[in-house]
Amino acid sequence: MENKKFCRESFVVKTSIVLPPDTNNYGTLFGGRLMAYIDDVAAISAMRHARMNVLTASTDSVDFLHPIYESNSVCLESFVTYTGRSSMEIFVKVIAEDLITGERNVCAVSFLTFVAIDDQGKPTAVPQVVPETEEEKSLHESAKERLEIRKKRRKDSEARANKYGADLPWQRDRG
Repeated sequence: MENKKFCRESFVVKTSIVLPPDTNNYGTLFGGRLMAYIDDVAAISAMRHARMNVLTASTDSVDFLHPIYESNSVCLESFVTYTGRSSMEIFVKVIAEDLITGERNVCAVSFLTFVAIDDQGKPTAVPQVVPETEEEKSLHESAKERLEIRKKRRKDSEARANKYGADLPWQRDRG
């Protein structure tokens, strides 16, 4: 396995036109559809970097910054920004374009974490990532701060899961 790879080696672009079945009753792209697109391009970036199977470990918040309307194109760009031993942080940027006027807006940005797994489903080492552009360097330098936030969020989630449990609703204490 190579020890290092450039961010550009994991770069993915996906462009689609927003059609009526993709939209809600306001004529904008379903949030869940966009989230599926985000996970899809991020997984491809992670697999390009690791050259093995990967699993989504976390998705940071997805803030919908601008609506994506029916008949717009939606373009997603993704690449690996940071790596741990077996994990990879992937940055995804979503841009909508009005294909008639040419107006473009960044509609969402998100960071996802993927883990590379071997044939037995165990986490396995990935190459380090090497940033080259200013954007890549900036995202790489700020990744450790996001990692610490993720660790804290995961601890909080585990604590809530343990506190509230998996009992069926009708089996919970109603007192």
